[in-house]
Amino acid sequence: MNRSQQALCVFYALVSIAALFATWSQNLAYGAANPLDTLAAFIEGARANPASRSITVDIGFFLLAASAFMVIEARRLAVRFVWLYIIFGFLIAISVTFPLFMIAREMRLAKNPNASAAWKLTASDLIGLGLTTALTLALCYHVLA
Repeated sequence: MNRSQQALCVFYALVSIAALFATWSQNLAYGAANPLDTLAAFIEGARANPASRSITVDIGFFLLAASAFMVIEARRLAVRFVWLYIIFGFLIAISVTFPLFMIAREMRLAKNPNASAAWKLTASDLIGLGLTTALTLALCYHVLA
């Protein structure tokens, strides 16, 4: 791995750590203030005003586009466990898992800089992307409705 790739990986790691702290400090504060609330109540809170709806929908559609990119790149470069990055993107935060995926991607590129081997999406990839799309659209619909 060259110095540029190392620096990029450090940058991605710092973004991921900062995102984990920033998002989960708020999630834990929300949970402490509302210990009996459910995920449905959390999502309802995302509907509080146009600004919260905008950022929720924005992150949802970014998660969808990032998921497609991650799956395609994972198949092209043979990055393992791509669906864990996506699932944890929903459960933890996409701002945490996307930079982690980018680190894994850079590591694969460092091992094989000419990696443009033939690749294809599997049936499970297409199903997963379809479910990711449905989940994102459902969230956006619920937030905007």
